[in-house]
Amino acid sequence: MRPPGPFEIGLILLIVLIIFGAGKLPQVFRSAGQGLREFRKAKEGEFDEDKPAEKPKKRKSTKKS
Repeated sequence: MRPPGPFEIGLILLIVLIIFGAGKLPQVFRSAGQGLREFRKAKEGEFDEDKPAEKPKKRKSTKKS
């Protein structure tokens, strides 16, 4: 099977543009990129468990005396 050429890639991008609209495209590609990044990390054995947990932020007390 040969790789898709420029015409096929353009057709796919046009269909994606019609389905999601121009306003949603940045969000769609951002979430696709995050998914790929997480997949690569999981494939390489890097998990988020190795990172230290963030400390919860302390709230200022608003007690009135």
